[in-house]
Amino acid sequence: MTAVTALLSDYVVGTIEDASKSWGVSVSFSSIILLPIVGNATEHAGAVIFAIRDKLDISLGVALGSSTQIAMFVVPLSVIVGWMMGIHMDLDFNLLETGSLFVSVLVTAFTLQDGTSHYMKGLILILCYVVISACFFVLRSPTLNQTDAAIVALGSSAEGVMVS
Repeated sequence: MTAVTALLSDYVVGTIEDASKSWGVSVSFSSIILLPIVGNATEHAGAVIFAIRDKLDISLGVALGSSTQIAMFVVPLSVIVGWMMGIHMDLDFNLLETGSLFVSVLVTAFTLQDGTSHYMKGLILILCYVVISACFFVLRSPTLNQTDAAIVALGSSAEGVMVS
């Protein structure tokens, strides 16, 4: 499964720039907003099903656990593997990426701090995602270079391994 996931991830990375051009959206929007939605569809469905069954702790564990795995394990591992492959990568993110991470963590922490849940909190989290998506939609970044392609490929393949 790891080899198949890596092969499919490589194919997705190879076509993401052409797909972005044909759809008229930036590569950043495609790889940061659209790709994770499609790639984690089963995980999102599981979180929604657990939430409908009033199993909020499991639902939050599924939803937040994946984000934590990517932020704490996959991204640093991608940089280290990139170094071993001879690709120069670093963890120097631009202002929009750093700001969106900070805002999303802050909003999530304030939303979940009292341990209760209702529709307004869910709406706030969805609107936060919509605002971040809109920011990346209007951002016009340069084309996908070799470093960015390697990060997306390693992140997708490592995430697929963790999910399976």
